Amino acid sequence: MSPDPALLDAAATSTAWPFEEARKLVVRLERRPKPEILFETGYGPSGLPHIGTFGEVARTSMVRHAFRLLTQDRVPTRLVAFSDDMDGLRKVPDNVPKREVMAGYLGKPLSRIPDPFGSEHGSFGAANNARLRAFLDRFGFDYEFVSATDAYASGRFDATLMRMLAVFDDVMDIILPTLGPDRRATYSPFLPISPSTGIVLQVPTLERDVAGGRIAYRDPDTGEIVWTTVTGGAVKCQWKADWALRWVALGVDYEMAGKDLIDSVKLSSRIVRALGGEPPEGFNYELFLDEGGGKISKSKGNGLTIDDWLTYGTQESLSLFMYNRPREAKKLHFDVIPRQVDDYAAALDRYPAQDETTRLGNPVWHIHGGAPPAPERVGAGSAPSFAMLLNLVAVANTEEPAVLWGFIRRYAPNASPDANPRLDRLVHLALAYYRDVVRPAKVYRAPTAQERDALADLAQALAAHDGSTDAEALQGVVYDVGRRHFPDTSGKAKSPDGRPGVSRAWFGSIYAVLLGEAQGPRFGSFVALYGVAETRRLIADALDGAFVAG
Repeated sequence: MSPDPALLDAAATSTAWPFEEARKLVVRLERRPKPEILFETGYGPSGLPHIGTFGEVARTSMVRHAFRLLTQDRVPTRLVAFSDDMDGLRKVPDNVPKREVMAGYLGKPLSRIPDPFGSEHGSFGAANNARLRAFLDRFGFDYEFVSATDAYASGRFDATLMRMLAVFDDVMDIILPTLGPDRRATYSPFLPISPSTGIVLQVPTLERDVAGGRIAYRDPDTGEIVWTTVTGGAVKCQWKADWALRWVALGVDYEMAGKDLIDSVKLSSRIVRALGGEPPEGFNYELFLDEGGGKISKSKGNGLTIDDWLTYGTQESLSLFMYNRPREAKKLHFDVIPRQVDDYAAALDRYPAQDETTRLGNPVWHIHGGAPPAPERVGAGSAPSFAMLLNLVAVANTEEPAVLWGFIRRYAPNASPDANPRLDRLVHLALAYYRDVVRPAKVYRAPTAQERDALADLAQALAAHDGSTDAEALQGVVYDVGRRHFPDTSGKAKSPDGRPGVSRAWFGSIYAVLLGEAQGPRFGSFVALYGVAETRRLIADALDGAFVAG
């Protein structure tokens, strides 16, 4: 079935960033027609795939999906995950065994270094490539894997390497002005692989034989002049030249890069033009920050890993984090996970009622490639929020999923782990997040005299609603008590029913005294889920000082 013309019109003007990026590719295709569009992401296999790897592939896939809608799938697309496994090992990673053995391979291509983990893959680079592929497969990405070692050795890069040799002086003119005096003296876009030591040599090119496809360099060990071909894997290219080589040889049309690589993108793009090609489209995304606003560093361990996130949040919530504001620096720490989980659920809940044009601005369209799943319902309504489950875990004081499901069934009798698998997943994640992240930092506050009176009044008012699961009615009770003890004096706040509002201090008091949190869920909904009698006992315990004393 062809897309609705109105949907195509909306895609053509959508302000969602993947569509803005995809439209650049449509223009590119009109300017330079070709049979397919190639997307690329890069990976350095000296370490394990990380959260940035996920982000780059996820975001690139979002642009690819947008492009496919804009072109009605008439233009084939591919996504290449490229591994620079021919790069020389610069330093021994901190997280590998046999580090002293690894130190003996410094400077050698990653694909020619034995795997210290002893896997069946044959080399350190191949083992990390296998981890990359397993990583990408785990998330269901549609991609093709390309190894730099294979691309160089198979001859796939040969024609472009010969062209690089022909425009050698142009490449030097582009790169040398960006280097210091010492580096200028040794720089060459070609890095020979020493036939005697196997090391990727950082040596200047002394002579060139363009017709024969050869360069000459001085062997750093013997001092002799050595001639080597630039094809067939005898050399690899220096970083910025290598990026340009890859773009031209593979025909890359789109590649993203972090903000720290803006200058590299510009220089590599100039080399592409010197080679007679057109640089790919793309944009520079911002880097992640730690909780204090500092840059994330793998060596410092001040960020989240993929496993950290997926221990406490869903894959969809991580995709949402990557979708949102990619050009803004964002803090990446444990506290962001619950909000992303709930924001994803809220976006998915909105999707069915939206018209097709509005859906293009909904993150779930991009996260699921235009085909998001139906929201999971619990009873007649939406599933409890992740924030709600976290507070339920706190007051239930349990690590057992069955206990939480007991409360959920009171609210929605037909709910079950089998009928609601996504909610069951959130139950387990909430238990883990509360145990490891929330509980160690939880601080309860003793009530003030005003808060004590208000909470006692709330417990009394709730008595008339014992057994109720009507969240709206229970929220009305919370508001009524708040009006008596914490009326809004600004005149700005309004209750849902239009009557005078309640000071935010009232809700802050509930969260701090009863839940040990600075903020929390809609309290009427919490009471409906947790139970009126249980909430009244919770208030009684708080007024008796049980939480503060504990």
